[in-house]
Amino acid sequence: MREDSIDRVAPTDRGEPTDGGEPTYGGEPTYGGEPTDRVGAIGRELQRVAGRVWLYPHDPDPEAIGASVGVIADERGSVLIDAGNSPAHAREIQRAIREANLPAPRWLVYTHHHWDHTWGASAWDDVEVIAHSTATGILSREAERPWSHQYLREQVMLNPKLGPSFRARALAVPDFDELTIVQPHRTFDDTIKLPIGVELRFVGGNHAPDSIVAVDPESSVMLVGDCYYPPPFHLRKDTDTTDLALARRLLSERHAYYIDSHSAPRSREGVPIDMR
Repeated sequence: MREDSIDRVAPTDRGEPTDGGEPTYGGEPTYGGEPTDRVGAIGRELQRVAGRVWLYPHDPDPEAIGASVGVIADERGSVLIDAGNSPAHAREIQRAIREANLPAPRWLVYTHHHWDHTWGASAWDDVEVIAHSTATGILSREAERPWSHQYLREQVMLNPKLGPSFRARALAVPDFDELTIVQPHRTFDDTIKLPIGVELRFVGGNHAPDSIVAVDPESSVMLVGDCYYPPPFHLRKDTDTTDLALARRLLSERHAYYIDSHSAPRSREGVPIDMR
């Protein structure tokens, strides 16, 4: 299962939205043309969105639940926005960063605690992990769970609504011996500004109580994670939907580009009218 995003409007029989057309981007971003600044090999590639902001795109297969990972490149050290959904996913992103000759990451930001944004953290060496203060307790409880393929099967038997998420976890992590849930090294409550000028801000929302957004003013890009999505499928009620008020509040800041974790980047003009 993949959660809702700005351009998804029609729910499917699995409670997921469907995708609209996705723009292409690269170099100075162009929407509707071929990407001009792409680095990578098989499958997904590291793509330049604008300025110093790059993106390792989300997995287009909704069964995989592979969130995108942002890279804000700076010679003083790059900022990673989310960790990948597994150590293997993180290694794919590391390869792409090396091939792009971008500076090594120095900071790793969790947009929120969900597994597809944090389970790759153990593969990132020499980074400071930063998250909202409420993420610490949640991740501590997650780390205490006896993660294994047998545990996943048992939990789905108890609650079938966990099936999409837990099947994706099984695909992402063939060997749970290599999984370590990494706690934040630094937390904040409201806002924090990193030495390279990236701003992190708590927004909360129905999807996760610890959701934050990351803004690179130099590139006029906001990375929003999943903050305006409805709750995860196993917690979702019939009345839950996209948080339009939160989305509109973020769009009112009028950044040039917005990136959520499960769809392609969008210029502000490319966002559907009802979201503005």
